[in-house]
Amino acid sequence: MRSFIAINFNNDTRTQLLKLRDKISSHSKSGNFSRSENIHLTLVFLGDCDGSQIAVAKAALNALVFSPFSFEIDRVGKFRRYGGDIWWAGLKENKSLSSLHNILSGLLRDGGFELENRKFSPHITLGREVVTSLDPWDIEPFGERVTAIELMKSERIQGKLTYSAVHRKRSESS
Repeated sequence: MRSFIAINFNNDTRTQLLKLRDKISSHSKSGNFSRSENIHLTLVFLGDCDGSQIAVAKAALNALVFSPFSFEIDRVGKFRRYGGDIWWAGLKENKSLSSLHNILSGLLRDGGFELENRKFSPHITLGREVVTSLDPWDIEPFGERVTAIELMKSERIQGKLTYSAVHRKRSESS
C-alpha cells in the first residue's frame, strides 16, 4: 500500500486552496490538477508499505506527542520540471511544523523506515505537469490550527487516484 503521513484541511482552508488551484488551471494550457478531496500537506512520504510497515507507522503515530499549532499559507510557487511544472501553495516558516516533521521522521527511522534525506519543504501540491505563462505570486496569508495528523493510503479507484486515512493521531489537547 502506497502511504504517507499528512495534515488534512478543514473546509475553509480547502476552499481557499481550491481557488488557487482553479486560478492556475484557468490560466494553463495543460496540467494534471489535484482533486479537491486529495489536497493535503505531506509530513512524511513512506512509499509502498506492507502490513508490518503500516503497523510500525501506526505505532510511531501513537508514540508521537504534539500540541496543537497553527500555520499560514502565504504564496504560490512552482518546481520546474521538463514537460510541465509542479505548482504548489507554500507555507510560512513554522517551527512547530518543522519540529513535528523531525520528531515523526525520527520515530519512523527508529522503526526501520528509510526516509528521504532532504530538507523538509512544506508545500501543498495544486497541479502537476502544468504548462502556463503564470509566475509565482504571494497571497494574503490564510491557514488553520492543526489538531490531528493522519496516516494515508494512496490507491486507484475506478481509475482515479484516491487518498484515504487509515489511522489518526490527535494532538495532546484536542
